[in-house]
Formats: sequence, C-alpha cells, structure tokens
Amino acid sequence: MQNIIIAVLLSLLAGPALAHHPLAGMPVTTFVQGLMSGFGHPILGFDHLFFVTSVGIIAIFTRHRILAPLAYIIAMLSGCLVTLLWTTVPATELMIALSLLVLGSMLLSGHRFSLPTILFAFAGFGLFHGAAFGQSLATQEAAFGIHVLAGYLLGLGVTQFTIALAAGLVCTTLWKASQASAIQPRLAGAMVAGAGLYLTLEHLEGPLLQAVSS
Repeated sequence: MQNIIIAVLLSLLAGPALAHHPLAGMPVTTFVQGLMSGFGHPILGFDHLFFVTSVGIIAIFTRHRILAPLAYIIAMLSGCLVTLLWTTVPATELMIALSLLVLGSMLLSGHRFSLPTILFAFAGFGLFHGAAFGQSLATQEAAFGIHVLAGYLLGLGVTQFTIALAAGLVCTTLWKASQASAIQPRLAGAMVAGAGLYLTLEHLEGPLLQAVSS
C-alpha cells in the first residue's frame, strides 16, 4: 500500500510543472523573493525533483550519506553561477534528461557503486541542473541584485539538500531498505529511469528526424 501511494504521488508530480516559476512570473526584486524562487524551482520541476530524490536514495547506500548530496549541491550552485554570471551551458535539457536515466538505472540495477563513481555522477550532472536553475532566473529577470542572487542560491541549496536527506530517511525508516538491492529503491529507480528515457527521446526526436530527412 505504501508503494502504491508513493507511486501515485510521484506520478502526480510528473505532471505539468507550472513552468518552473514559483512566483508565477512576478518580478523578483528582494532577498525574500529570491529565496522563495529558490525554494520553489526544485519542487515545481519534476525532473529536478526526481534527480535530487535519487541522489538522496543512492547516498544512503554509501558511508557518506551527507557528503555525497553536498557534492551535488556544490556543483549545482556552481552551474547556476556560471549561467547567471558568465555564459549559457549547451545541451542542458538533454543532459538533465540523461541524468534521470543514469541515476534511475543505477538504482534499478540494485548494485552498490563506488564513492568516486557516485560523486562524479552527482557533481557532473549537478552542473547542468544548476545551469537550468540559473537560466530560469535569467529568463525571468533581465537584471537582479546581489541580494536576489544570494536568496535564490540559498533557497536552491537548502531545498534540495533537505529533499535529498528526506528521501534517504524515507528509504531507511519507511521502506526499511538497508541494501541497494532492496525492492523499493529499485522500483523508485525504474520510475526515474522511465522518466529519463522519455525525456531523452523527446529531446533527441527533433535532431534525429532532421538527420533522417536531410
């Protein structure tokens, strides 16, 4: 019954994500508004939510259940700053889709991966998730002050770190899963990998059709 409820909730989250704009397009001009925007973006985008949830679950099966998610948070914030202060990152949406496919497959496999492999996956894909967050703010606000940026980054970091830790807590306390081979984490991985496969094919469809028709 618990698995059914979780599956239904995750399915609902996979619906339209309110365009990733927590403030419904309102101007972001204060620290608090930046904080609220940072809080909302990881939750309104199911792709980001699925990824950080997977991060929290995978981290549970290491001896670094706090360090591993922090690697993602640091890389994500770095990617956000790169987009906001320097340049856009290419193929962001495709890499986010692939991130779900890869992490979902890792969970689905039931294997316990080495810490360097996990940190590489978390940090590498984290840069692209951060770039997407940065693009969201840049698109919403042509100009923003340092106070808005500080609030936005704080909101992003706190929200996603909390989600990752909460996902790990659900895995150990609700699911009672102490091994990567447990059925609940693998079912969660199947859902995430399925979403990643769908998004990946969606992003590749245009270029593939263009290549075939040319």
